[in-house]
Amino acid sequence: MRTTLSIADDILRELKRLARNADRPLTDIANEILRAGLAATRKPVRSARRFKEVRVDLGDPRMDLTKALAITADLEDEEHLRKYQQRK
Repeated sequence: MRTTLSIADDILRELKRLARNADRPLTDIANEILRAGLAATRKPVRSARRFKEVRVDLGDPRMDLTKALAITADLEDEEHLRKYQQRK
């Protein structure tokens, strides 16, 4: 595809030098340099590591969990009382 670009003089001189030293057309060298520059600006794609779930059997519950909220409330009450008694 043909297009017109304004290239800084120092960059054009360097591209021409590279093309002359490689004995290749200026267009090929410019495209190669542009591709390398564009590739360097892309973020590397990180492959997501597969998560492995470890399962552990905790055994049977030590108390009846059908009233778990009531048990939790009782435990919180005990903790509040313990903290209150420590302040005295």
